[in-house]
Amino acid sequence: MTELQMLDYIKMDGKSIPNHVAIIMDGNRRWSKDKSKPFFAGHSVGAEVLREICKACIKAGVRILTVYAFSVENWHRSELEIKILLRLFKRFAIQERESLFENKVKMNIIGNIKTLPSSLQKELIRTAELTSMNTDLLLNLAINYGSRNEILDAVKHIVKLVEERKITAEQVDCNLISNLLYTAGMPDPDLLIRTSGELRLSNFLLWQLAYTEFWFTHKYWPDFRPLDLYTAIREYQDRDRRFGGTSISKLSAMEGEI
Repeated sequence: MTELQMLDYIKMDGKSIPNHVAIIMDGNRRWSKDKSKPFFAGHSVGAEVLREICKACIKAGVRILTVYAFSVENWHRSELEIKILLRLFKRFAIQERESLFENKVKMNIIGNIKTLPSSLQKELIRTAELTSMNTDLLLNLAINYGSRNEILDAVKHIVKLVEERKITAEQVDCNLISNLLYTAGMPDPDLLIRTSGELRLSNFLLWQLAYTEFWFTHKYWPDFRPLDLYTAIREYQDRDRRFGGTSISKLSAMEGEI
């Protein structure tokens, strides 16, 4: 099935399109190795792939795309790779502004960017501000992100609020925690995609993915295409989401038997 056919298929089927898609963009270095290219080649191609996937999300009707770009654990990589990655992020923030405007994409950063080089912080913040009025897609770039740190920061905030008697311990609930995360005000992801064949979350959106549907592919991120996104969405549409309870279809069937 072609990309256009699959797009028509998922939109005409009558089933819901995921509102929020999260992607762990994995396999850039292995792609470079398999192609006998410098290790940074996969990262560079991966940035181009992200541009196309943003466009594909808009065509499909996805409203939010959250991608794992740089984790807190990535600081353990070689000094050279980190330097190149940070340089690529800066280039992305500057060079993609036109494309983001053209496609009405709002860019947002989740993660602790305060420890990033000041010049990179400046360009990321500038692009976020310049695209803040765009409405067709919200692109969350998770940079220097770690979900455990995110949750820990929320807990520390809550402890401070209780100590200052601004809230009581009894007022602490799931909604309060959600509103203190980097994704505050956003719906949780409906669909998580991870490329490269790995079957783990790698400290990504641990709180937010509680009821998310997972889809894995052996393709490396530089080889990921809109058709793969649409295939993942199609499989998502065929799943029976229960959110910890009985599915709606089963409830309907039970009611018919009563």
